[in-house]
Amino acid sequence: MLKIEAGATCQTVVTTFECSPGTCADLLEALEAAYAEFISKQAGFIAAALHVNDAQTRIANYSQWERREDFQAMLRSDEMRRRNREFAGMCSRFEPVMYEVAGVF
Repeated sequence: MLKIEAGATCQTVVTTFECSPGTCADLLEALEAAYAEFISKQAGFIAAALHVNDAQTRIANYSQWERREDFQAMLRSDEMRRRNREFAGMCSRFEPVMYEVAGVF
């Protein structure tokens, strides 16, 4: 379960995907499958949430990992590299960025 709090020891990653309304549903399905079949089973995975904007032109993925190295190991796996190539075909760009929770209100 996601727990957002300042000073948390986990690694927070926010990934944004820029897509079109025509590919948004397909990309969302592919992301859901990636979590169900692979990502959620990786060492250090805590939880994630997928968000879609009203225009269906962006998907935001908020995930938490026990350690930065756990997330990086998942990204470097052959399976995730294959899936990222698939995601790239359904969006104009995507970018995972690591964050530290600075405040919760």
